[in-house]
Amino acid sequence: MPEPLPPLSLRERQDLLSGTALGVFRLNGQFLALSEELARPAGLTAARWQVLGAVLREPLPVAGIARAMGITRQSVQRVADLLVADGLAAYAPNPAHRRAKLLRPTQEGRAAIARIDPGHADLATRLAAELGDEAFAETTRVLDHLSAALTTITEHESGPDSGPAEPESSPAGD
Repeated sequence: MPEPLPPLSLRERQDLLSGTALGVFRLNGQFLALSEELARPAGLTAARWQVLGAVLREPLPVAGIARAMGITRQSVQRVADLLVADGLAAYAPNPAHRRAKLLRPTQEGRAAIARIDPGHADLATRLAAELGDEAFAETTRVLDHLSAALTTITEHESGPDSGPAEPESSPAGD
C-alpha cells in the first residue's frame, strides 16, 4: 500500500485556488464565446439564451433565475424585459408572490431555442468525443461539487440569510 501523501502547504493550497479560478475564468470566456456563436442563428445572445433556457421547464421569478445562474437579479431583470419586449417571453401571475411575476417562454421563445438545438447537440457530441462520456460526466460532477462547496463556505461566512455574494454584473452581455 502506498504511503499517504503529506498535507499541502498553505502556499500550495493558494496555488490550487488560483489555478482553479483562472481555469474557470478561461472556461467562462470559452463558453460565452461558444454560446454567442450557437445563439446567433436563433437571433439571440448568450444572455438571452441563458435566461430563456432557465424557464423552459417551468416559469420562474427573476430572483429565482438569478439565484440559479449565480448573477444579479438586476441583470436577469434587464434581459427578461428585453425578451418580453421581443415577444420571446411573457410575465405571468405568481400565486406565491403578488409582485414577483413569473417569467415563461412564449411559443416564439421556444421556437428560438429549438433553432439552437442542432448546434448545441453537435457541440455536445464533439466535446464527448474529445473527453469521453465518462470524463464528460465526471467534469460535470466536479464542477457541481466545486459550486456547492463555494456556496457552503460563502453562506457560512456571510450567514444563512444573506446567501452568496452576487457579482456586480452579468458575465454575459444581453
